[in-house]
Amino acid sequence: MIYLLFKIVFTEMALILTLLFRNPLRKFVIMGLDRLKRGRGPLVAKSVGATVLVVLCSAVYSAMEIQRRAREGGAINPTEEVLMANLLLQASLMGFSLFLAMITDRLHYYIKELHLVRQTLEGLKNLNKHS
Repeated sequence: MIYLLFKIVFTEMALILTLLFRNPLRKFVIMGLDRLKRGRGPLVAKSVGATVLVVLCSAVYSAMEIQRRAREGGAINPTEEVLMANLLLQASLMGFSLFLAMITDRLHYYIKELHLVRQTLEGLKNLNKHS
C-alpha cells in the first residue's frame, strides 16, 4: 500500500508541476482534467476521496491507540513500534495525497478562469480597435 501511495503522491506532484509551468503537456493535461470533471467523474472522485479519508482516520486512530497503550503500559514492544511507524507513514502519505488532489483541482479551476478572462479581454480589445 505504501508503494501505491508514493506513486500517487509523485504522480500528483508531476501533474501540479505540469499545470504550473507552460509546456507542451499542459494543454493535454487541462483537456484530460476537463473530461474527468464531466459526467460521473466528480462523483467517483468524491467517493474515492471519502474512502481515502476514512482509511486515513482509521490509521490515525490505530496509531493513537498504540500510543495510548505505550503511555499506560510504560514500554512498547518493537513490533508495535514498527506498526506505529508504518501507520504514521501511511497516514501522512494519504493526507498529502488528498491535499495535492485539492491543489490540482484548484489549479485547474484557476487556469480555466484565467483563460476565460483572457478571451474576454481579447474580444474587448478587438471590439475597441474596430470601433
